[in-house]
Amino acid sequence: MIPRNLTSERFSWTTVLLYDARMPDTAAARPRYRFGPFELSPAERQLRREGMEVRLIPRYFDLLVLLVDERHRAVHRQEIFDRVWSDVIVSDGALSQAVRTLRRTLGDDPREPQFIRTVSRHGYQFVFLEVAVASDVDTTAVPRKVDVARSEPAADADAFGPLLDRLLKRGGALNVTDEERLDAAQQLHVLGTAETLARVDRLPGHAEARALLRDARWDVPGAGDVPLVGTPGWPASALALVRLRLRRAARLVSSRWAFASAGGALAGAVAGAIGGLALLLVPASHASSSIVLALTVVGTVAGAIAAAGIGAGLTAAEALARSQRAWALVGCGALGGGIIGFAAHHLARSVMTGLFGHDVAGIGGGVEGLLLGAAAGAGYALATPRLAGGGLATPRGAARLRVAVITGVACGVAGLVLSLAGRRLVAASLDIMADAFSGSATGLAPLALLIGEQSLRPVTQTLISVFEGVSFGAGLAYGLTHRPDHRER
Repeated sequence: MIPRNLTSERFSWTTVLLYDARMPDTAAARPRYRFGPFELSPAERQLRREGMEVRLIPRYFDLLVLLVDERHRAVHRQEIFDRVWSDVIVSDGALSQAVRTLRRTLGDDPREPQFIRTVSRHGYQFVFLEVAVASDVDTTAVPRKVDVARSEPAADADAFGPLLDRLLKRGGALNVTDEERLDAAQQLHVLGTAETLARVDRLPGHAEARALLRDARWDVPGAGDVPLVGTPGWPASALALVRLRLRRAARLVSSRWAFASAGGALAGAVAGAIGGLALLLVPASHASSSIVLALTVVGTVAGAIAAAGIGAGLTAAEALARSQRAWALVGCGALGGGIIGFAAHHLARSVMTGLFGHDVAGIGGGVEGLLLGAAAGAGYALATPRLAGGGLATPRGAARLRVAVITGVACGVAGLVLSLAGRRLVAASLDIMADAFSGSATGLAPLALLIGEQSLRPVTQTLISVFEGVSFGAGLAYGLTHRPDHRER
C-alpha cells in the first residue's frame, strides 16, 4: 500500500517510492551507516542523501542493506536471491535491474565503481571505503524531508527525449537491449505516465513501447495505469507484453514446469503404491504382489501427465500475469488440465481399442482435467497471495508445506465434486477397465466390500477420488514451488 498523501506526487529518478508494511514500530538494535553524502538506516528503512530521504522499492532497499552489511566480502548472486527474493523466483535480469537502479540512485559508474562493484561470475560487493557506523535510533516521530520533484508533468520537457528514443529504439538508440528499454520505461514513469503515453501513442513502435511501459509500472510504485485494451494497436501491445515476459522468464518457467511434473509423478507413485498395497492386503482381493508395482507405475505416469498439463498452465499464468493473478491461475490451470485430459482420454481409448478390442468410454478425460486444473489454480492462488513486483512464488519450509496442503485440499474438493457428478479420476477409470476384462485384479470391488458396498461402489469411488485429488494437488504444488539454484546461471 502507498501512503495516500504521496500517490499523486511525481518523483525525480532517485526518488522511487518506498512503503513497506513490514516497517517496525520501534527501531531495532541495528547500526546506521554513513558513506559519502548518504545515510542508511536499516531500522527505519530509510536512505537519505544530505538529509533528504531517497525512496527505494523495498527489495532494492533490502539489497542495498545486504551489500552494506556484508561489505567486507563479495556477496554471491545465489545468496542475494535467497535473502532478498526469498519468497519468489525472479530472473537474473531482476537482480541486474536492481543493481542498475541502486547505482543510479547513488550516482555510481559501473565502469569505475565507487559504491557497488560487479564480481565476475560471482556477485556484487559494496566497495566504498569510508563507511561510518553508528547506533541506530528510532526517529519516526521526527518530520522527514522527502526528495520529491515538482508535481507538474513536464518540469523539463527535454528529459523525455533521450528516454523516448531508447524506449522506441530510434535515433542513436537502435541497438538497445530489452533491459535498457525497460530501464527507460521506468524513468519515464517517474517523469509522468500520462505524459509519456500521450507522446508515445501513434509513433512507430508504440505498441511494443506501451507493453514495456505496462510491465515497468509494477516496479515504480505510484506510476500511473497503462491500459492495453482499447488503445491504438492494443493486440500487438498485448502480444509484445507476453513475449517480453516469456523471454525474461523462459529458463525459470521451463525449470518450474519440470519440477511441477515431477511433483505430480511422485504423488501419483505414492498414491498408486498405497492403492496396490491396499488391494494386496484386503482379504477379499485376489491380487498378487505385482499389483503394487503395476499401480505404482500407472500412478506415476498418470500423475506426471496430469501435472505436465496443469503445471504448464499454472507456470504460464504466474509468469505472464501481474494483475488478475488469481483469475489467470484458475483459467490457465483449467485450460492446461482440460487439454491434457482430453488428449489422455482419447489416447487411452485408442490404445484399448487397438490392442484389446475394447472401447472403454467411461474413463476420465477433459472435464476431469479442466475441473482439477481450475481447483489447483484456485488453491495455489489462495495459498500464495499476489506478490508485489511480480515473480514466481517460492515459499520455504512450513510455508511451502502450507501451500501444498491448501492446494491439495482444493483438488480434493474437486475430486469430491467429480465423483458426485459421476465423473472418474484414475482409480475409478481403472475400475471401469477392470470390469471390461475378466480376471482383472485392479478393480475397486475388494475395497468396496470392506464398507458393505456392492457393484456401484459410489462411496468407495468418492473416498478414493478425494484421496487422489488431495495427493495430486499437494505433489503438484510442492514441485511447483521448488526454488532453483542460481549458481550455474
